[in-house]
Amino acid sequence: MPRNWPEGAYVAALLVLTTATGAIDGVSYLALDRVFTGNMTGNVIFIGFGLVGVAGVPVLNNAVALLAFMAGAVIASRITCRAPTDLRLPRSAAWILVVNTLLTFALAGAWSAVGTLDTGVMIAITGLFSLLLGAQAAAVRSIGLSDLSTVVVTMTAVNLSSDSRVAGGTGAAWRRRFGAIAAMATGALV
Repeated sequence: MPRNWPEGAYVAALLVLTTATGAIDGVSYLALDRVFTGNMTGNVIFIGFGLVGVAGVPVLNNAVALLAFMAGAVIASRITCRAPTDLRLPRSAAWILVVNTLLTFALAGAWSAVGTLDTGVMIAITGLFSLLLGAQAAAVRSIGLSDLSTVVVTMTAVNLSSDSRVAGGTGAAWRRRFGAIAAMATGALV
């Protein structure tokens, strides 16, 4: 896709991915023993809680999610690092996003077919979803919309607040930033 394509098309696609991430993280947290597959901040906190002995806080699945997410980001970064800079969305990043979407649907289908999950299957699903979302985050990074992440909204909330007119900023990107926060919440509602 040429760099001169309208930014709105990219923003809309990224908001769809953000909504999907919210849904995946919501389901993961509720069904995979309190783990996020896309938002690593929560996992790092849970790992810390578990390591200091807070009862009932799982460590292994959160560590698997963190490491798999990082592995996915490394793999996608290696694939996209030589992408042409004259494209807003390099073909390699587009392929990563398409393949990730297909694999996410396949994994969700396999998960629903399995039914009740034992610990090993739960950790495998956690790792696979985290790997896919790490790759997604790295592929999206190549688009160049640094204030719109599809996997975490903390910095988006900071940017929305800090650049607001109330804070003395221009508020120029408020729709995109608010949209990202709303998309993540909408996904979690699903």
